[in-house]
This record gives sequence, C-alpha cells and structure tokens, in this order.
Amino acid sequence: VQLQASGGGLVQAGGSLGLSCATSGLDSAYYGLGWFRQAPGKEREAVSCISASGRSTYYADSVKGRFTISRDNAKNTMYLQMNSLKPEDTAVYYCAALGSLKAIPCTPSNYRGQGTQVTVSS
Repeated sequence: VQLQASGGGLVQAGGSLGLSCATSGLDSAYYGLGWFRQAPGKEREAVSCISASGRSTYYADSVKGRFTISRDNAKNTMYLQMNSLKPEDTAVYYCAALGSLKAIPCTPSNYRGQGTQVTVSS
C-alpha cells in the first residue's frame, strides 16, 4: 500500500494551494481517506476526512469554509483544495487511509504516506 502526497509549496497569506494524494495497492471502495498535518512543536491535527463513497466529509473547525476535500476513486486520488491560507496553516501535510469506510472518526490508520510541506508567509 502506498499513499503519496504532492502539491505543497510556499504561498502568501490569502493565497491558495491544491494537494493531491495518489494511492496504490488500496481498494478505495473500502477506505475512508484523510488529510492530516503537523507543525514543528505541535501535535498532529486532523484536517479533513472523506468517506469511501465521497458523500460524507469532516473538517476541522480551523479550516471549515476554506478547505475542500474530494476524491476520485477511478483515479485512486484524493484532493485538498486550500483557499484563504493563513500562516497558521503552515505544516507538513500528509494523507492516510482511515480505519473504516466512514469519514468519522477522522483518525489515520497505519497506511499513510510521506508528507508535503505547506508554508504560508505573512
């Protein structure tokens, strides 16, 4: 099983970035997927999760209204569109499969990929 996040970078506050997570070796029909982030000195935070079907989603309060999660099971890819970025969004973002079909609980399983750095300058 492999999950590979991409699309991170440096952006000014108020800008946008789109992340992608390509999965392989994972039957998308049976796993919810999620985005998680960790900033230096801080605990891991669940950013957003999506159910296996894509019909249910979860967002952390800190990103509601600014981030949008989606997935394309035919392409084995999950996305995170991040708008109105803030300096506090700076972190390493990584994607992971969840422990069930559902979006909640938004908790990563052991199937997780390497992260991609997102840096938001003020």
